[in-house]
Amino acid sequence: MIVISYDISDDKFRNKFSKYLTRFGHRIQYSVFEIDNSDRILENIVNDIDNRFKKRFSQGDSVVIFVLSSSCRTIKYGYACNEDTDLVVL
Repeated sequence: MIVISYDISDDKFRNKFSKYLTRFGHRIQYSVFEIDNSDRILENIVNDIDNRFKKRFSQGDSVVIFVLSSSCRTIKYGYACNEDTDLVVL
């Protein structure tokens, strides 16, 4: 699984970035997306960020990509318990 977390200050740009991420996975929190792990998908996302989005990031913006393995364990509380798939946390 791939987890992408972002903090982007510009509302219009943040909305564009989140719409882009919905092509690959689903939102698990406001600025966090869960994406099925695939080398091809990860490569596409990294290339698109480098080529389409990186130049528009301000100094205060951040994007963090977590590539998680299948050996990780998930513990969920609250609404997250209703999700069908597990979130893997290192």
